[in-house]
Amino acid sequence: MRNLADRIVHARKFEYFLVLLIVGTSLMLGVATSDVVYEQYEVGLGLFVMLMLLVLVLEVFLKMLAVAPRVDRYFRDPWNVFDFLVITSLVGGILVYPAAASLAALILVVRLLRLLQGLTTIKAMRQILKTMFRAIPDMVHILILLCIVIYLYALYGHGLFKDHDPEHWGSLGESVLSLFQVVTLDGWSEIMQSALAVVPLAWIYFVSFVIVTTFIGANLFIAVVVSTMDEVKRDRQRTLEVPATRNQLLEELRATQQSLRRVEEALHRTPK
Repeated sequence: MRNLADRIVHARKFEYFLVLLIVGTSLMLGVATSDVVYEQYEVGLGLFVMLMLLVLVLEVFLKMLAVAPRVDRYFRDPWNVFDFLVITSLVGGILVYPAAASLAALILVVRLLRLLQGLTTIKAMRQILKTMFRAIPDMVHILILLCIVIYLYALYGHGLFKDHDPEHWGSLGESVLSLFQVVTLDGWSEIMQSALAVVPLAWIYFVSFVIVTTFIGANLFIAVVVSTMDEVKRDRQRTLEVPATRNQLLEELRATQQSLRRVEEALHRTPK
């Protein structure tokens, strides 16, 4: 029984079947946003969600059965832990609060993250994912720096424009939100024109902020990603370099010895 469960959970067809079910659930949610479709097929959609949940519960059971009696081996895989938490929270939530079944499909779609494990089998995708994860620390540092800049500019903006434009600069929080809008370059010129009516040199404030946060900040993020991707490529190239085997080294050593003997013999034949 355990061998049968192991063959099922590791079969490619079974994995493809689960992927199709999850993708089908996500597409179903999109269709169900139409009130007409939802009212007409409400029962069918509910049955589909319950079927999806039943299949995923069966998957968890089969995976545990495949490693029985060492069930702890199932939880050594972080993806299995992720699956277990999603499924048990759904089942428990529905048992405690049956109305939660209407939200089950939304939560099941979260399991699409499980596809990230499959994406790692694609070389190009694995390289992109490695780049993303390796670049996170440097991106966090840049983000912290930008947050400090935004905070300082928010303090200055609140002090300069709060009396004239309280809608955008009335409090520190509103000032931060206004500056975030400026960073996105969405309607920032209107905010600047309103400030120019009070402080003619306010353009220096806004232009310098846009240059520092939007232009320089965005280029820093791009530079980090490009640099990290180059590092990942170099690491991959180093791993692809096959080290010389013992036999290859011995053959090269023998060839070198033979070359040295020929040189020595040629030197002895050479008249002094």
